[in-house]
Amino acid sequence: MEQLFCGNKSTKWDTKELFDCCRADHGYTMDSKALQNLFEILSSYDTEQQRKFLSFVTGSPRLPVGGFRSLNPQLTIVRKAFSASENPDDFLPSVMTCVNYLKLPDYSSVDIMRSKLDTAASIGQLSFHLS
Repeated sequence: MEQLFCGNKSTKWDTKELFDCCRADHGYTMDSKALQNLFEILSSYDTEQQRKFLSFVTGSPRLPVGGFRSLNPQLTIVRKAFSASENPDDFLPSVMTCVNYLKLPDYSSVDIMRSKLDTAASIGQLSFHLS
């Protein structure tokens, strides 16, 4: 009953499932290094990190019954654009929760991406801003 009303309890996320269930657009493809890094990071998350990330991206701490495959609309990852003089490493990712849309800068390393995602997911629990 809980699963029906509250969605899936957390299970370990699989990189292959993420590749199969998510979509790349506006500057990224499914072959982009940024998506490979993102899915590597997400597949390493524990239950609390998963909940924070899901709340940040979708507005809900749990996936629907059926997991990522059942997200509607599906999770879409786009490249966050900057001017030539700006360094993507200086910015946090942003989201549009109503459409499960992650605007992800093209970070220079997986460690920077992990740090920025963790920061955004943590502070994203506290407020709502337009991006």
